[in-house]
Amino acid sequence: MIKNELPETDLLLSDFRYDLPEELIAQTPVEPRDSSRLMVIDRKRDGVEHKIFTDIINYLDPGDTLVVNETRVIPARIIGRRSHKAVGEVVEEDTSGSPVELLLLKQTENDVWEALAGPGKRARPGDTLEFGDGVLSARVLSVGEGGTRTVKFIAGDDGETVYSALHRLGTVPLPPYIREKLDDPERYQTVYAKTEGSAAAPTAGLHFTEELLGKIEGKGVKIVKITLHVGLGTFRPVKEERIGDHVMHSEFISVSEDAARIINERRAAGGRTVAVGTTSCRTLESVSDSDGTVRPYSGDTGIFIYPGYEFKATDALITNFHLPESTLLMLVSAFAGRERMLAAYEEAVRERYRFFSFGDAMLIV
Repeated sequence: MIKNELPETDLLLSDFRYDLPEELIAQTPVEPRDSSRLMVIDRKRDGVEHKIFTDIINYLDPGDTLVVNETRVIPARIIGRRSHKAVGEVVEEDTSGSPVELLLLKQTENDVWEALAGPGKRARPGDTLEFGDGVLSARVLSVGEGGTRTVKFIAGDDGETVYSALHRLGTVPLPPYIREKLDDPERYQTVYAKTEGSAAAPTAGLHFTEELLGKIEGKGVKIVKITLHVGLGTFRPVKEERIGDHVMHSEFISVSEDAARIINERRAAGGRTVAVGTTSCRTLESVSDSDGTVRPYSGDTGIFIYPGYEFKATDALITNFHLPESTLLMLVSAFAGRERMLAAYEEAVRERYRFFSFGDAMLIV
């Protein structure tokens, strides 16, 4: 697994706190996708501009590479019941038959997944969970860090696979701060989503339409697809007050030989590498050498980026507005500067930008 050498820091969790009125948390996506607002931060001029997302094409140059994360969110939220408790288990009450919910985070091997379970007492090692009247069952193998469960799935019907059962029984999980029902689940997928495996969407990419991407390519910008399957590492809360004590949960990434070659060739020719989202940025930084050369790779990363980190392969970043005290806010603060970023967030609040997954976007150049 790829990790980075953590820079020394005295920064505390409270250094990434800001005040956000609840009504600015976007509950529904805008239509069309590319009509969201766009805050542009120029690090050289130390300036801020307020635009519409379609204007992003004006900030991309021929020769640039736009790196997008083509991961696809799976129906990772499934609700079933505890059909059998572990043999010899001593509990205060028999919870067999009681409802239990799993949020799948990461596939670790064939039919074995890492998941969050609720309530936890109904998903103990040795327990069997049943979903869809036997269409799918899961054996709880172990409890890991932070209460995560390792479960092994078994599809009950002939010809059924775990993925096909999930598509029959599961739902796409939305973040807990989104309380409105999403009428079209595809609005929580990017238009280029392809490779299944994420528990959450790479939300910076939600702003792109096929038409806008076509115009960007027509300008001479190359669109390159990589993969990071969003799991617990992206949205796990930071609990340690000293941010350097936080340990990132690993997530699967993949960069093909062709993708690495295109990025390297265009950057060597003077083009910029523009990462769409913190997931693309983390992938690029995970697989790059000290001189910025991107290497092909398929495996896990546990990279943690916060102020003090020296970026190697990312020249510009498209991102959303992130939760206070989150690792995502720490990453963009590393890229643009913590004080500049917190000031930009204060301005976004004053200007009534929409925040988080279905919110507005930011371009940092």
